[in-house]
Amino acid sequence: MFPEVEVYRYVTERTFDAYLYQLVESKQKFISQIMTSKSPVRSAEDVDEVALSFAEVKMLATGDERFKEKMDLDMQVAKLKVLKQSYLSEHYDLEDKILKYYPKEIKDYEERIVGYESDTDIAEQNKPQGEDKFCPMTLNGVTYTEKADAGKILLAICKENTSSVPTEVGNYRGFRLEIFYDIVSTKYCINLCGAMKHTVALGSDALGNITRIENEISKFPARLEAAKTKKTETISQLETAKVEVEKPFAFEKELKEKTERLNALNIELNLDKKDPAVLDNEPEQNDKQVEKKTVSLER
Repeated sequence: MFPEVEVYRYVTERTFDAYLYQLVESKQKFISQIMTSKSPVRSAEDVDEVALSFAEVKMLATGDERFKEKMDLDMQVAKLKVLKQSYLSEHYDLEDKILKYYPKEIKDYEERIVGYESDTDIAEQNKPQGEDKFCPMTLNGVTYTEKADAGKILLAICKENTSSVPTEVGNYRGFRLEIFYDIVSTKYCINLCGAMKHTVALGSDALGNITRIENEISKFPARLEAAKTKKTETISQLETAKVEVEKPFAFEKELKEKTERLNALNIELNLDKKDPAVLDNEPEQNDKQVEKKTVSLER
């Protein structure tokens, strides 16, 4: 019916319009944090219910510009306090990592490095020989030089040992062998015990199990290098954390200045004293109705 419709908004000076539109503006800022095409923010600040005191209503009615400044400072100081709280939380987290987490991680990687270096040396000293690339395997006191025989006996030992407690059954390439049943994965596993324990899940194929053991041993050099890299990265993270923890709160000066100005405005506007709220006057559910007292008159 009408191709164009125009909407007019009227604001009356020295009324509650300015205050109400300021609330609408705050809510719109909250909505804009969510309704965006960019990556979503981790948190959004909503607008709490506001209760005005008698003095604040008076300032609004008179159109005092200082009251608008006070309301702006209230929001700015509140946001700066949230930022400082976040800064302090991160600061304490960094201190905890510097004192506990990073040193423990570095120590763990150092132990892994020593363990992998030792086990790599053991594996190098006992390399597989022959066409089958197989090193003699000792199981239950008997040494087997053929890969197929060793694989079959290993399967037979697994069937005999159904306990989840590791049981030593022999050795291979300088490593002690422990068999156990993993009740979580419902599979038989074997531990290669050197300076560290390396667990290998076993299958139903005799030759395949020998191959799995060899594959696990062949990964030692790569895991050694990975542990060294992780140790270097953790040391770098520790040094970075030590630098970051010394940095002060970036908005400390601004927070102090605005807090002092806000306190001064509260004193000027007589808002530093407690005053009952005007707009937040809905009765609580627990409030009891005041009973009317009647006086009985006797003639």
